Amino acid sequence: MFDLHKAAGAEQEFINSTWDKLDAKLSVTAVRSRGKIPYTSVNGVHTDHSGKLIDSWTNGFWPGQMWLMYYGTGKEDYRTTAELTEEMLDAALFNHDVLHHDVGFMWLLSSGANYKITGNKQSRNRALFAADVLAARFNMAGKFIRAWNGEDKTGYSIIDCMMNIPLLYWAARECKDERYRFLAMAHADTTMENHIRPDGSVKHIVVYDPMTGEYLENLAGQGYRVDSSWSRGQAWALYGFILSYIHTGKQEYLDTAKRVAHYFIACICDDYLPKSDFRSPEEPVIYDSTAGAIAACGLLEIARNVSEYEGQMYFRAAINILKALEAHFCNYSLEEDSILQMGASRYRELGKPGMHAPLIFGDYYFTEAIYKLKGYDILFE
Repeated sequence: MFDLHKAAGAEQEFINSTWDKLDAKLSVTAVRSRGKIPYTSVNGVHTDHSGKLIDSWTNGFWPGQMWLMYYGTGKEDYRTTAELTEEMLDAALFNHDVLHHDVGFMWLLSSGANYKITGNKQSRNRALFAADVLAARFNMAGKFIRAWNGEDKTGYSIIDCMMNIPLLYWAARECKDERYRFLAMAHADTTMENHIRPDGSVKHIVVYDPMTGEYLENLAGQGYRVDSSWSRGQAWALYGFILSYIHTGKQEYLDTAKRVAHYFIACICDDYLPKSDFRSPEEPVIYDSTAGAIAACGLLEIARNVSEYEGQMYFRAAINILKALEAHFCNYSLEEDSILQMGASRYRELGKPGMHAPLIFGDYYFTEAIYKLKGYDILFE
């Protein structure tokens, strides 16, 4: 098998330098933004989702990033901020009407990470409640997990959910109850069949008949149009399927992750800076740095799960992406809160606040990728 730690040895100058810059900035931001749940930054200052937006899908990434840094440095400021944010999220966890399929993002990276690192039983309880919420969204007719709420969206499934089902794999092991794993694998199988095109490109939204499970259509979602290739959706699929392989050992998941990865690498190999949609007009140029950070994390996991010489390709692609992001899009100013700039919440928001903005999940996955390269092997997902 490919030895990720050995390969990273040749990149130690980049890895250590980047980690030190992350720690220098985040050790300040962890205190300055304590009591907030950041999403983006405005004029260099973190916004806050702790009020009306407490149920936002992105709210687990800030405490998750704090746990990554705590595990890597042992600094108590990171742990204090992570634990406080986790407690703040109880306002969403105990409000059934606002919960959705992104509970994996929200509680596996916060409570799940806390439990893995510290053994906190209350955190375990939170993560298991979230797993039950996710399991309850499974549609038996179509064998998929429903994405969003609303009467008009009962048949909606989106590629992002591949990154939420690791919560079910964890719950299966934690409860010694395979039902959670069966549901996760059923969803992964349905996604593999209906979201992944033969060339490795990915559909964002697939709509099923909620009563029969029949495939009805796919929608453009956050991409340029219905037949396009939204880069962050590609990254969710790439990382999500390798995680399903890690949790189950099912070969088809690894093969699917590799197919999506090959498509992703082919689309970015000019400069390793991902555009928001790989099938969109050349102008205007719209980047999505978050897609690169997510994909890099997934590529590193593919690398360590294939043979020695095959793994080098995925490792090198991840390094090239991270170096490009670090050189062009990272902000290490101690006076400003966000790190990874030039994120895009969705292609069709050209000119709106979510376009070319720092986004908290970009910061999280960029940090996670460097964390992996440093040799820290606790997998939060």
